[in-house]
Amino acid sequence: MNTTEKIKSDQSYWAVVRKQFKKNRIAVFASYVIAIAIFIAMFADFLANEKPIMAKYKGTIYFPVFKEYAVDLGIAKWPSALLNVDWENLQFDWAIWPLIPYLPQNIDFENAQSVSPFEEQHVKSKRWRHWLGTDELGHDVLAGTIHATRIALSVGLVAMSVASLIGLILGSIAGFFGDSHLKISRIGIFFNLLFFVLALFYAFGTRAYSLGDAIGQSFIIFLGQLVLSLFEFISIMVLGNLLAKLFSFIPILNKKIPIPVDMIIMRLIEIVISIPTLFLMISIISIAKPSVFLVMAVIGLVGWTGIARFIRAELLKVRSLEYIEAAKALGFKEFRIVFKHAIPNAISPVLISISFGIAAAILTEASLSFLGVGVPPEVMTWGSLLSSARSSPSSWWLAVVPGTAIFIMVTVYNLVGEGLTDAMDPKLRK
Repeated sequence: MNTTEKIKSDQSYWAVVRKQFKKNRIAVFASYVIAIAIFIAMFADFLANEKPIMAKYKGTIYFPVFKEYAVDLGIAKWPSALLNVDWENLQFDWAIWPLIPYLPQNIDFENAQSVSPFEEQHVKSKRWRHWLGTDELGHDVLAGTIHATRIALSVGLVAMSVASLIGLILGSIAGFFGDSHLKISRIGIFFNLLFFVLALFYAFGTRAYSLGDAIGQSFIIFLGQLVLSLFEFISIMVLGNLLAKLFSFIPILNKKIPIPVDMIIMRLIEIVISIPTLFLMISIISIAKPSVFLVMAVIGLVGWTGIARFIRAELLKVRSLEYIEAAKALGFKEFRIVFKHAIPNAISPVLISISFGIAAAILTEASLSFLGVGVPPEVMTWGSLLSSARSSPSSWWLAVVPGTAIFIMVTVYNLVGEGLTDAMDPKLRK
C-alpha cells in the first residue's frame, strides 16, 4: 500500500469511527467484557463439566468433551467403555479436568437445600467445592451461571440476527421504493398474491408439525427443516412468477401499477408495535413445546420494527444521492442497487440499534425464564436462577449472582451502543 492509499484508508468513514470509538474508554472496556463473555459462552463445556477434557483410560486416550459434541450432533456414539459411567469415580490413568467439575444439571445431594458459598460444604476436596453455592436441589450455581452465559448470548445474537434480516429487507424496500417506485404488472400481482398464500400453506402450514417437532430436538435439525421450508416457499413463488410471464403478452394484464409498499410496511410496523411484546411471546411460547430456539425465533420475529424504521429513514435520504442515480443510469436492477449500493452506505444506525437490541433480547429471555415459560425446566438460565431465589429468600447468592450477570451484560451492550452512537456522529468527521 503506497502513501496516498494509506492516507485515504486512514481517512475513510470506518477508520474515523474506529478511531473515535477507541477514544471512549468505557465503551472499549465494555467491548472487552463482551469478548470475555463470548469466550466463556464458547468454551463453557471446557470450563464447567463433569467429564474430563482429555483422559487416558485403560491404555486408550479419550477426549470426552469433544466426544459429547459429536454425540449431541448425532455423528458419533459413546464407546462401550464410557457409556453411562460415573465420571467422578471412574479410575483414569490420568485426566485433565475442567476448572469446575460440575454440569448445571448435576445434583449434589450432600449439599442440597441452598448451601452458601461461605459456609462449610460436604466435599471431598477444594476442587469439588461449590464456589458460588448451590440451589435448593443441589445444582452448582457457578456451573449454571457459566453455561447460562451461552444461552443468554445465543438468544441475543440469534434473535437479533433474525430481527436484522427481517428489518433490513422490509425497511429497505419501504425506504427505497416508497409508495410509487415499485411497479408490478396486474397479472404479476395476482399470481404473487395467489402463490404467496399457497407457499405459506405448503411450506409452513403443512410442515408445521415437522418444524415444531424439530424445535424440541436440536438446533441443527430445526435449521435443516427451516431451510427445507424456505426452499419450498421460494420455489413456489418462483413458479408463480414464471406462470405470470406466460400471460405478459396481453397488454391489459401486463400494465404495471405502483405498489404502496412504504405505506403497507409502515402499517405493519405500527400493528406489531401496538401489540404488547412480552404478552405476545408468552402466548406463543405457552402453546408450543418449550425450547431455547423457539425463544430466539419469537424474540427475533417481534424485534425487527426498530431496525426497519432506522434503515427506512436512512434510505429515504440515500436514494436521491448521486451514486444511486449513476447506478440507475448504468441500467442496474433496482434490487441490486438496494442490496449492493444503498444498504451498505446506510447500515451505520442499524448497528447501534442491533447493539441495544441484543441487550433487550437478553433481558427478555431472562424475564421469560423468570416466569417459567419458553425454556425447558431442566435448562438453567440466569432468569431461572433468579426465579429459584423466590422460594428461598435467605439464599441471597441465588439472586445476586444471576442478577449481577444480567446487569453486567445488559449494561456493557448498552455502553457499546452508546459508544457507537458517539463514534458514528457525522459531526466528528472533520
